[in-house]
Amino acid sequence: MNIPKDIIEEMIRQAEKDAPEESCGYLLGTADGDVTENYWMENVDHSSEHFSFAPKDQFSALRYSRSKGLKILANWHSHPASPSRPSQEDLRLANDPTIRYAILSLLDGQPHLNSFKILNGEVVDKEVHL
Repeated sequence: MNIPKDIIEEMIRQAEKDAPEESCGYLLGTADGDVTENYWMENVDHSSEHFSFAPKDQFSALRYSRSKGLKILANWHSHPASPSRPSQEDLRLANDPTIRYAILSLLDGQPHLNSFKILNGEVVDKEVHL
């Protein structure tokens, strides 16, 4: 998955704004894996340790992506004070094998962004984006 620098910078700004709560959204793009948009969604849990999307926001994102001819390439969220790796909860909740799971860490003021392919609760692939 290719995430342009300006979208990564947008994600960082949003995550910093939402901190200490986790920020979250979808990365939308083309079928060949080029991200073209960050679709931010509210973390309805308002938590620094986990996130949830409102179902109505997920449906809105799906409708929007389809209207633009885009695919949901990744579910992303921030880790305000922990590394860019899936937690046990992240692994348990990663139930869509067709997308990647991106985690933006803000740990120690040094943003790191990795994305993961997760199948059956196990990381099977990792890409480093920042």
